Amino acid sequence: MAPRPACGLLAAPRLRHLRDTVRREAEDRPGVYGMWGPSGEPLYVGKSVRLRSRLLSYFRAEPGEKPFRILRDTHRVAWEYVPNEFSALLREMRLIQRHRPRYNVVHVRRRGFVFAKITSEAVPKLLAVSRAVPDGSLYFGPFPRPRFVAEALRDLTYVLGLRDCPGPLKTPFSDQLAFLEGLRRPGCLRAEVGSCSAPCVGGCTSREYRERLDQARRFLEGSGGGLLLSLERAMEEAAGNLRFEYAAALRDRLFRLQDLHREVADLRSRGERLSFVYRLRGFRGSSRLYLIRGGLVEAEFPCPKGQRARERAARLVRTIFQAPPRPPERMGPDAAAEIFLVAGWFHRRPSETTRTMSPDAWLARFGPTEMG
Repeated sequence: MAPRPACGLLAAPRLRHLRDTVRREAEDRPGVYGMWGPSGEPLYVGKSVRLRSRLLSYFRAEPGEKPFRILRDTHRVAWEYVPNEFSALLREMRLIQRHRPRYNVVHVRRRGFVFAKITSEAVPKLLAVSRAVPDGSLYFGPFPRPRFVAEALRDLTYVLGLRDCPGPLKTPFSDQLAFLEGLRRPGCLRAEVGSCSAPCVGGCTSREYRERLDQARRFLEGSGGGLLLSLERAMEEAAGNLRFEYAAALRDRLFRLQDLHREVADLRSRGERLSFVYRLRGFRGSSRLYLIRGGLVEAEFPCPKGQRARERAARLVRTIFQAPPRPPERMGPDAAAEIFLVAGWFHRRPSETTRTMSPDAWLARFGPTEMG
């Protein structure tokens, strides 16, 4: 008995036509493909370094397998070739984020990212937010692990005595005596237990509160060693006074803030580590340059050959790497996802760093002086 096509998929003329089209037209080279439903809706986006083989594997799918379900609903297959696996990975992510296909899980369930925000209110507070917008606030990030970062920022708020009450406040700082008459009232629970400086009831001066905010800013910029040391001493003092439950709470708070401090340090070093010109061989030996700044692929093009092409490339390298840093409000979830994708690529393939050059080194080698 002749073998039956897997799961009866090829009984449909539409699927036989799709398979024949792939066999006839697709090549085994790096690429990205998309599968589309009867109304043109995106179903799935994928990538492969051997595109033809990957697409043909769908037609051998068994019932219950994900490729079977995808192909069962597919009415059109389209693909495009890219130079190499890195390009395929990047292009796949960007297409998924743009079209949000039904069957994609990675990149559709967007990995969570969060920013630390010091608000621009009259009495600012410290928040974890999913988006950075140009509202005059200070933003730091992006950070992964939103839930952890939110907890750590709450710890930082408590340690520094910053307010966390909702909404803006018309706050009678203790140095604004003209406004205090008739306004002093009992503080909130945090004010009563001493975990908030209580600016709303004149518990501190505006200068004192600003100094606390400056400590938060310095911590989020990477210089929070003094704060961590103070918290460690408070924990040891509580344990020495036999206040073990309080000491344990301080220990947990210290561990979270130490972890956040490492995240901040990693964020700073990531921007420095992931800023370079990356040369990567493509299909059939063609090479491309990727201009990566702070983990974002700002431009890519074939390796320049000839003086004029090198001059154009040198101008682009200067334009990209000498420009002011991208402000956080221009770095939404898609950009954050790209940073972590690029970081993951080099983390899993440390030998790829040998293909990178700093912008200055690249310009010294290929810039106008040598081309003279």
